[in-house]
Amino acid sequence: MQIQPYLFFEGRTEEAIEFYKKALGAQVEMLMRFKDAPPDPEGANSDAGGCAPAPADMDKVMHASFLVGGQRIMASDGMNSGKAEFKGMALSLSYPTDAETKRAFDALADGGQVQQPLVKTFFSSAFGMVADRFGMNWMVITDTGNPPA
Repeated sequence: MQIQPYLFFEGRTEEAIEFYKKALGAQVEMLMRFKDAPPDPEGANSDAGGCAPAPADMDKVMHASFLVGGQRIMASDGMNSGKAEFKGMALSLSYPTDAETKRAFDALADGGQVQQPLVKTFFSSAFGMVADRFGMNWMVITDTGNPPA
């Protein structure tokens, strides 16, 4: 079994993926727009497999999958409300060196909000928290290989 995050960017998925490609080296596995979905076999909503948005939103992302550090993250524009909310959660990135940790932290902070600057802690030589420009919360850490007891 695997747990994979599925993020709803509410109309900004394509922009978010492009940002993560530059900031984190994300690799897109697939991207499907609402207009490209097969028709609903029941005929209820002939476009987008029964979950058709307004005609103006047919170019929005119905489903995307991308890899960050070999780990899959899935995403969608969802209802395209323009109000993505990522409350009560964060994605955690672990790097083997402080230099890699700093590079990722700084890239995610570009246009975002630093919540905890990178600092040395009792559990890591570098740890910080940031909400990126989309409001997604990230914890970035140098993995010392010795988790706290």
